[in-house]
Amino acid sequence: MRGAVIHAPGDVRFEERDDPKIIEPTDAVIRTVATCVCGSDLWPYRGIEAVDEPHPMGHEYVGIVEEVGAEVTSVTPGQFVVGSFATSDNTCPNCRAGYQSSCLRREFMTTCQAEYVRIPQAQGTLVATPDRPAGEFVPSLLAVSDVMGTGWYAAVAAEVRPGSTAVVVGDGAVGLCGVIAARELGAERIIAVSRHEPRQKLALEFGATDIVTERGEEGVARVKELTGGIGADSVLECVGTQEAMRQALRSTRPGGNVGFVGVPHDVRIDGEELFFSHVGLRGGPAPVRRFLPNLIDRVLTGRINPGRVFDLTLPLEQVAEGYRAMDERRAIKALLTP
Repeated sequence: MRGAVIHAPGDVRFEERDDPKIIEPTDAVIRTVATCVCGSDLWPYRGIEAVDEPHPMGHEYVGIVEEVGAEVTSVTPGQFVVGSFATSDNTCPNCRAGYQSSCLRREFMTTCQAEYVRIPQAQGTLVATPDRPAGEFVPSLLAVSDVMGTGWYAAVAAEVRPGSTAVVVGDGAVGLCGVIAARELGAERIIAVSRHEPRQKLALEFGATDIVTERGEEGVARVKELTGGIGADSVLECVGTQEAMRQALRSTRPGGNVGFVGVPHDVRIDGEELFFSHVGLRGGPAPVRRFLPNLIDRVLTGRINPGRVFDLTLPLEQVAEGYRAMDERRAIKALLTP
């Protein structure tokens, strides 16, 4: 089969790779229907994360089950399935507590920009749709496998409640999906932080009520101005930089909460400042598996359409162009089809 391999920063190639096989009785192999490039894939692409040797890429996927191991009974060949970037048995204590991304048998998916994918812990990781979905639903179901599930977790971690005010820091796919999540969880006011007009427009269509273009302390001051000098009840940090985290923490009212899902890069938090802020802080790799049944249902019933974050669709063989387009901010998110 063929798939994406990163060789060095800025160097992603579509090349022959070994066909995936059942290795453990808990495995499944799926034929990819759609995959994509994630904002977090840009960290190694930009050289911010080291690329020590060539390795496959991709952690978002939907597909058709081709084969299952002897212990997999929850899905069968021929079914359309949605998974998560973090595998889980869905039975260990961490999974039962709702943190499947900290499963004791967790693996992070890294091979999904390919024609076929091996899924470890398939019994607990994959969720089948009731029927083969119409093509119009595929982008949103793909979004559910990561960015929508991650945006949802950001809103849950920030404790968005009906009638509350939420701020979303970051206008990438996760941040835009965080706007959807905040709306669905009942936020009355949703302030999206964005400098890019097309993304601002989409944020407003997803449910944002206000746009803040300022960053840093100016952004904090603008949020305070919009909230009567107090700050927001909930802030979703969807970037992973020091500036974004600082802006998130300082935009939150005393007693409010920050949900952070941007993978941190050189983020440092001042313990004394956090102590006196009375701000709660929770985040980490999103337990997407916890939310899959709910989010799949919302997609298939037409309640949410997070697939709109895909503003570039390419054949999988043009995966390198998908990386370039996202790196150059010509695209929010690139969808790839074999």
